[in-house]
Amino acid sequence: MTATFSGALAGAVLAFAALIFGFWGFVLVGLLMGIGALAGRVVSGRLDLHALVGAFTGRRTS
Repeated sequence: MTATFSGALAGAVLAFAALIFGFWGFVLVGLLMGIGALAGRVVSGRLDLHALVGAFTGRRTS
């Protein structure tokens, strides 16, 4: 799946959510899509949570 196709699909899902559920439904769907993307990156090994927490707490630099 290319980045262009992924972006178009995400835009279509968000547009559908905005039409059906209104503004707050749009915000909720966008937030859940972001959480899902982060979870997918963690599971695939592309995001190290320990390094991310260390960067936010000031123990490491990003």
